[in-house]
Amino acid sequence: MLYWNIFLAFLIPGVLGYGGGPASIPLIENEVVQRYEWMTVQEFSEVLALGNSLPGPIATKMAGYIGYEVGGIPGAITGVFATVAPSLILMIFLLGILYKYKDSPKVKRLTLYVRPVIAILLGLMAWRFFVESYEGIGIWQSAFLVVASYLLMERFKVHPAFVILGTLTYGGFVL
Repeated sequence: MLYWNIFLAFLIPGVLGYGGGPASIPLIENEVVQRYEWMTVQEFSEVLALGNSLPGPIATKMAGYIGYEVGGIPGAITGVFATVAPSLILMIFLLGILYKYKDSPKVKRLTLYVRPVIAILLGLMAWRFFVESYEGIGIWQSAFLVVASYLLMERFKVHPAFVILGTLTYGGFVL
């Protein structure tokens, strides 16, 4: 019953919290503090502060932490799954519709318009990452990581996951 309650406590804000994390925080607070009384307001505010200090979506971080505090590792998995389940189900449903009409001229036109936008957004994200890297570790370290990553992936065909792991290790030990 505990895991069902964890599931409901994070599924309801996931369904009703239109707009993502900031919109769902009061709903999560209502479920966790008032309905199930798993935390006090003070504890919840500390979890919220911790969640805001880490990168990524706030709702999933809070669901993982609160689920772990209440029900251990299965509770964390249940909380995170309940948080992403509404979006996941909707995406599967919408992708089914998109796949059904994939040969439609309107859908083909839509993908032609979406591809450049995605490319620009990815380029902007890469630029922001480079600027933050430059500001954080300097131009020489950033340039070394860019060149080494390029050579490893393009020349030596190393899988990107291993390159990411290598750069994380480099950052942890050298920087």
